[in-house]
Amino acid sequence: MAKRGGFPGGGGMGNMGAMMKQAQKMQAELAKAQDEIKDMEYEATAGGGMVKVVATGDMAIKSIVIDPEAVDPEDVNMLQDMVLAAVNEALRGMSDVSAQRLNSVTGGMNIPGLM
Repeated sequence: MAKRGGFPGGGGMGNMGAMMKQAQKMQAELAKAQDEIKDMEYEATAGGGMVKVVATGDMAIKSIVIDPEAVDPEDVNMLQDMVLAAVNEALRGMSDVSAQRLNSVTGGMNIPGLM
C-alpha cells in the first residue's frame, strides 16, 4: 500500500506542528539562557593574584584591580603583561561559560549567530 501525504514517512502536518512547538520552546529557552548569561561574571587573575579582572556575560570588562605591589616603575612592561593576561583569560573564560550554557539548551547544535 502506498503512503499518502506530502512529507516523507507519512507524518503529515502533525509532525510539522510538533516540530514548530519544539522550535518555539527552544527559542524561549535560548532567550532565557542569553538573559542569564548577561548577568554572569567571570573573574581571572594573573601574576599570582596581583591583577584581577572581571568580565561580564556581554563580554565587557567590569573591573580591573591591581595590587599596589605589582606597580614597579622600573618594570611597567611586566604590569602591562599581567593586565593583558588577566583580561584575555577573563574574556576567554566568560566565552567558555557562555558557550556551555547555550550548549545545554541547544544540545550542542551549531546555530549560526548565537556566539
